[in-house]
Amino acid sequence: MFQEYDVIVVGGGHAGCEAAAAAANMGSKVLLATMNMNTIAQMSCNPAMGGVAKGQIVREIDALGGYSGIISDKSMIQFRMLNKSKGPAMWSPRSQNDRMRFAEEWRLQLESIPNLDFWQEMVNGLLVENNKVVGIETGMGIKIKSKAVVLTNGTFLNGLIHIGEKQFGGGRSAEKASKGITEQLVSLGFEAGRMKTGTPPRVDGRSLDYTKMEEQKGDDLPEKFSFSDQTTVLKEQRSCYITYTNPTVHEVLETGFSQSPMFNGRIKGLGPRYCPSIEDKINRFAERDRHQIFVEPEGWNTVEIYVNGFSTSLPEEIQYKALKEIKGFENVKMFRPGYAIEYDFFPPTQLNVTLETKLIENLYFAGQINGTTGYEEAACQGLMAGINAHLKINEKDPFILSRSQAYIGVLIDDLINKGTEEPYRMFTSRAEHRILLRQDNADIRLSPLGFAIGLAKEERVIKAENKQKNIDQIVSDLKVLKVKPKDINEELSRFKSAQIKETTSAYNILKRPEISFKELRELEKGLGNYISQYDQSILEASEISIKYESYIEKEHQLAIKMNSLEDLKIKDSIDFSLIPALSAEAKEKFRKIKPKTLGQASRISGVSPADVSILMVYLGR
Repeated sequence: MFQEYDVIVVGGGHAGCEAAAAAANMGSKVLLATMNMNTIAQMSCNPAMGGVAKGQIVREIDALGGYSGIISDKSMIQFRMLNKSKGPAMWSPRSQNDRMRFAEEWRLQLESIPNLDFWQEMVNGLLVENNKVVGIETGMGIKIKSKAVVLTNGTFLNGLIHIGEKQFGGGRSAEKASKGITEQLVSLGFEAGRMKTGTPPRVDGRSLDYTKMEEQKGDDLPEKFSFSDQTTVLKEQRSCYITYTNPTVHEVLETGFSQSPMFNGRIKGLGPRYCPSIEDKINRFAERDRHQIFVEPEGWNTVEIYVNGFSTSLPEEIQYKALKEIKGFENVKMFRPGYAIEYDFFPPTQLNVTLETKLIENLYFAGQINGTTGYEEAACQGLMAGINAHLKINEKDPFILSRSQAYIGVLIDDLINKGTEEPYRMFTSRAEHRILLRQDNADIRLSPLGFAIGLAKEERVIKAENKQKNIDQIVSDLKVLKVKPKDINEELSRFKSAQIKETTSAYNILKRPEISFKELRELEKGLGNYISQYDQSILEASEISIKYESYIEKEHQLAIKMNSLEDLKIKDSIDFSLIPALSAEAKEKFRKIKPKTLGQASRISGVSPADVSILMVYLGR
């Protein structure tokens, strides 16, 4: 019935979709095995992609030839560039998406790939011979052979759902858990653990009073994720809304704490510290009398609303009673309650940098099975696992991204060297070279690499090269273009910028923090005419290149320096508590573990790249 496949991908979530697409597009014959073909690429949690640091990952996936950016663009209902008030290293694209269209677009994209087949059934075992994976076994006992297997099981491995004192098996609401794989892997010598995550209730948007909430519109000039020409920017957008909890809401929720599986010990797994449940927020931040709630539409036409910020596993009647006390929710109708879910994961220190397991050859893990949380983190792991599975079985060199090349490189390096004791989420603070890893230059950084391995199309590389040429040309031209005091001083005063006393270059004027291309256009007619010939994205990238030139160069040098200091010895006599800039967590971990080298210190869970840089400075390097 089945041929032998090159790569079998188990799981049809964000990691599985990217893994299957990548391996198939590179030439492998791929089988995507999933429990339910109707839930391929399901947005199990919030209907959004990107966000702080996560948006950079989506653009990196796109630049390498993955699909998450394209699918996000096609299903987008709102776009916002977060952190625009901060430096460009912090700018992060985020989209609100139509949940049903997102899944549909992913499935249609996968079905358009000739090398990709599908099989709908639970996979409950691996075929292993001489410490090498050679296929899978399904719940019906069907054995399917392959040269490599990528496991992307999400929250389905022995998934257990909690709502108050009720608990039942499941990998997602109304979907059964997957059994058998954990037990087999443990018998093969793998270490397994338990983690938990949660989701909020979904409600009927028709029952909400939006006049009592703050409207959160999309950007006036929305962008998109993909650098390709396959998608276009939004012409209309749907608004989100913001409201808040209050002391009454907190009092209602507290009446259910005795029935909370999180507080009474029924949940054993560790949850995401950076995305806590509402009961956890109330407990940990007792001094706060309100918490922000984001009211997010699930699509263009559906009335279903995602109540972001209200993740909970309290009894459903407590959830409902508390929701009714939120401003704008007085007449709320609940579609389904929030819940917590526990699931098995495998500490990622058991993986090589390619995401291949150390114990079983040609077996790859990607996504929440590695202890991560988030669609974007899962998708990039799937992409890298799919790429490396294809390269390995074709006896080609592995594809590895360094920490100074991509957020994807930071994520994988963190996972395999530091491991994780809680669901891992990407932040800009995890990347020590974040000024190099901006969302605007992901195409320039990574498209040539994606093309070199046979994934990104050649037109992507040409487009990225032309973009860099335009940036270089603008920088060069602005150094030559001169402006005279009599022509621009009046306008400079209007922009509260110091007047010039002698002729200077437009390049030096643009270096001023208060002057952007927008102001430069108005300073002098000739400058305005020159600037108008370029696309806004090119101008933005050029402005960053000019304004942050010295910082970017320093980061390049620091990247080289960090690599050379991997084996720098740390004296046992160092008292880490005397280094004031270190985070409290880093001080605690350093005191406990006593790292012998800077390299070892950098791989300790909970120690950020910033902590490592501070320690490096303290050591005189």
